[in-house]
Amino acid sequence: MARTTERLALAALLLGAVAVHAADAPADYARQVAKARAERVERLRAPDGYLALTASGWLEPGDNSVGSAADNRFQVPDAPAHLGVLHLGADGAVELRLAGTRGITVDGKPAADATVPLRTQGADEKQKPTRVGFGASYLYVVQNGDKRGLRAKNNDAPLRTHFPGFDYFPVDPSWRIEARWVPSRPQEHLRIAYVTGTEADVPVPGKAVFERDGQTYELRPIEEDGRLFFIFGDRTAGRLTYGGARFLYAGAPKDGKVLLDFNLAENPPCAITPHVVCPLAPPENRLKLAVTAGELKFSGGGH
Repeated sequence: MARTTERLALAALLLGAVAVHAADAPADYARQVAKARAERVERLRAPDGYLALTASGWLEPGDNSVGSAADNRFQVPDAPAHLGVLHLGADGAVELRLAGTRGITVDGKPAADATVPLRTQGADEKQKPTRVGFGASYLYVVQNGDKRGLRAKNNDAPLRTHFPGFDYFPVDPSWRIEARWVPSRPQEHLRIAYVTGTEADVPVPGKAVFERDGQTYELRPIEEDGRLFFIFGDRTAGRLTYGGARFLYAGAPKDGKVLLDFNLAENPPCAITPHVVCPLAPPENRLKLAVTAGELKFSGGGH
């Protein structure tokens, strides 16, 4: 998908003449990048993903009305006009008090009771949240620190069925960088802040150190499913790329090296849909460098 001439011109100005020791790129590198980008879009389009989100919000203590009618605290498309009340207790427990059970399912089975306790994903994110279904949609509750939030999804949501794709910086092999890996000794932690105001200290296995234009830079990752997960910001943030952060995944370090391919830098989910809470780039990962590679600002979400 083509960018406007103005944006391409600005990107070209940011590129500049850079001397960098990039990792040797395969002969079909551009094709590999295109394939990885296409696979990312297909993963996003998978059923029940971020693109299916249709409603969200944070619960207040006590009763929170929910339904499709405008007088509800949470207006959820496809729900009955007044589905019921989400009650948030002082202990963080949430239950849905249904106005009626007809046509409502709980984890795929017809609702048997008017009061439904709702599991969240848990602090360790290992639980499966309770799904309350109605028509083609369903809702569930998430937790972020001491906050509890409503999320609703429908796999027929326009953003999923008509996803417009991403715009990118031109593929540039010089942004495929072999960084030096420095393990943490002793164990370090990174404080990750979210737009909700909550924070979490997460263990950091080490740092990736690389050079560009004669300067040395460092990025600290989190370990996620056997990969390194970098939450980073740079000098394109807020102008050409999403302001809060971009994401970059890398394989496990090998022989003291880690491959950083910034051509695969991603928008976080919150840049695509307003119904997701994402982490902000920690100060340690805010590069004083314009990373002119990867995904540009997402322009197709209407938010």
